[in-house]
Formats: sequence, C-alpha cells, structure tokens
Amino acid sequence: MSDSTDEVRSYTVRLELVDKPGALLDALDPIASNGGNLLSIFHERGNLTPRGQIPVEVDLEATPERFEGIVEALHEAGINVIQAGAERYSEAITVVLSGHLIKTDLSDTVSRIQEATNATVTDLSLSAPEGTEAESEEPSSARIRLATEQNATQAVIDTIREVAEDKSLRVIEPLGPGGDL
Repeated sequence: MSDSTDEVRSYTVRLELVDKPGALLDALDPIASNGGNLLSIFHERGNLTPRGQIPVEVDLEATPERFEGIVEALHEAGINVIQAGAERYSEAITVVLSGHLIKTDLSDTVSRIQEATNATVTDLSLSAPEGTEAESEEPSSARIRLATEQNATQAVIDTIREVAEDKSLRVIEPLGPGGDL
C-alpha cells in the first residue's frame, strides 16, 4: 500500500452554480487549470438547491496535492463547494421506481437516496405519460443508475426500499451481480 502524494485518486466535488450561461464552464476551469482529469459531470439543470442554485457533481482524478489546489481554486473563483472529498465508486446498480414519482417529489426521492448512501446518480430516465404536473393522477416510472462504493450495493438497495416504502412506490431491483436489470 502506497502513501505517495503522487498517486492519482478519484474524487467527487459537489457544487452549486448560478443558473446563467457560462457558470458550468467557470466551475470547470479551476479543475482543468490545477491538473484535474474530468471523469464525469452530473448537471441537474431541472432541479434547484434550497438556495435556488443548480446542483452539479463532478467526478475527477488528481493527486491529493492537486485536489487540494483544485478545491482552493474553486473557492477563490467564488464557486459554492458543497462537498469535496475522496469517494471511490467502483460498482453500479440500476433500479426502476414506479408510482406517483412526480406527486411524491422525484428530486426529494433521489436526494434522500444519495444523501443516505453516499451513492451518486449517474443516469436517470423518467417516463411520465401524463406529464410532470404534480396534480397528475397517473403513475410514472424512473430508471435510475447509481454508482456506489465497493461492497455498498446492498445498503443502497435497502435505502431505496425504505424511501420507496415511505412514498408508496414500487421498486424493481437488479436481478443479480453487475447491478443491471
């Protein structure tokens, strides 16, 4: 096991951005300028944080020293950093939720799952035949792909079950190893 500060590691940075043209680019510049290698960006433009900003999750690779410089540069650029830390996501699972997803606040559902499990949503596909108005009486469904830490898959599924039960949603779980339906 190496404690080398030259070792490249995976990190996740959660940001809040103002909804204006160029805000995402402004947030990515300190990462690139300080030697970060982008792995993925999850930009939830349709959702707002309690402060009315856009949540963005950036997965990147960097040495620990460079990562510290990246976080410092983000702060100096006036970017609101919600969380910055080493998170290794080595497993992925896909689940389907069905029921009154819109009426029970899909954004809240996803947030509760992510916050309780330290998993990250990498893809979400919503099917709402009657539209996304909260008053709709028709059920909807969402396919959600999550990246999880190694050996955390069962805890993520347990949390999904709990959230779904609280909101009277149905869960279609992964069929077996590999986490895909």
